[in-house]
Amino acid sequence: MSDPQNRRNPRDTRDTRDRRDGQDRQDGQDGQDRENSRGDGGSGGVRASLGSRGVPVHEQVVDGFGTVVIRPLDAEGDADVVHGWVSEERAVFWGMNGLTREQVAEIYAHMAGLDTHHAFLTELDGEPVALLQTYEPAEDRVGECYPVEPGDIGVHLLIAPAGGRGARPGWSAALLGVFASYVLVGLDRPRVVVDPDVRNEKAVARFFRQGFEAGPVVTLPEIDLPDVYLPEKKAQLAFLRREVAFPG
Repeated sequence: MSDPQNRRNPRDTRDTRDRRDGQDRQDGQDGQDRENSRGDGGSGGVRASLGSRGVPVHEQVVDGFGTVVIRPLDAEGDADVVHGWVSEERAVFWGMNGLTREQVAEIYAHMAGLDTHHAFLTELDGEPVALLQTYEPAEDRVGECYPVEPGDIGVHLLIAPAGGRGARPGWSAALLGVFASYVLVGLDRPRVVVDPDVRNEKAVARFFRQGFEAGPVVTLPEIDLPDVYLPEKKAQLAFLRREVAFPG
């Protein structure tokens, strides 16, 4: 990351210039009220929607763990939590080590104005447990590195430290299952793509265990714009299709 005090770095945003073409900002919560309820893979009730600002977009009961809620990130209100996570050495591949709380808040306030990239805070029984970001691959630098299919959706995921509850076997897999349910079923997308840093072996292995199919190792190009700087990144692409995650 270069000169973060003057450049925003909302993960892999290709362009921060106005893409709205006169349309109102969607900000990931465009009030279309698309909902889906079902039970999957050992989980209880599932409720997913696109919602509106501040309204949960997905709620799911996960057997043995509790109720997981995904809601739009509040750039200012959630800044303390997110800054604490991204500042840890374990989050070095997230690319925000060394940023101040104010810089992190600025990054996500900027992302909130984009139509193509969205940030969400995930809670377990009211306790923050993960940061989820979704994006349109065709509007992201990853789209230059593989043939994007109609309906593809990209995901970045940062799971919080275990905290007071302590480590619980199966939690990461259960959480990935919730995210898959949200993006593939709730948002009705046929395929999700992830692009972890190839050096992040733990994250790569986690996706493969979850059923993701290995794609190519690619080099994401450097992005150097007035408002965004992203260094070149060697990434392991991986894909999960809806029929694989939710057969039948």
